[in-house]
Amino acid sequence: MGFNFKNDTPIYLQIIEEIKKLIITGKYLPEQKLPSVRDFSASFCVNPNTVQKALLELESDGLIYTERTSGKFVTNDLTVIENAKNEAIVKLTLNFLNEAQTLGITKQIIIDIIESESDL
Repeated sequence: MGFNFKNDTPIYLQIIEEIKKLIITGKYLPEQKLPSVRDFSASFCVNPNTVQKALLELESDGLIYTERTSGKFVTNDLTVIENAKNEAIVKLTLNFLNEAQTLGITKQIIIDIIESESDL
């Protein structure tokens, strides 16, 4: 995957976000089998325990599930995937708004730009 980790966030959280991104963008489809912990570990160049921790959290969030002896799969619950997508949108939007605020850009300026660029 060629993933570059940031120093300010635990690696397992970054792996969670990357796998979530792959699910919400449709790179991993509902009910699709995920790579093994070992394969993920090799592609992220991290310890398998770190990947396992990330996968356990994704499973507790309902985005993936385990079939005994078969592996881990993406949920077939489209509502869970849609909720994850909405959470990502909110997070991106809040990050953008916070950064804009530090630059002195008001919400009204942002709204005006969005309205003027309605073809986006």
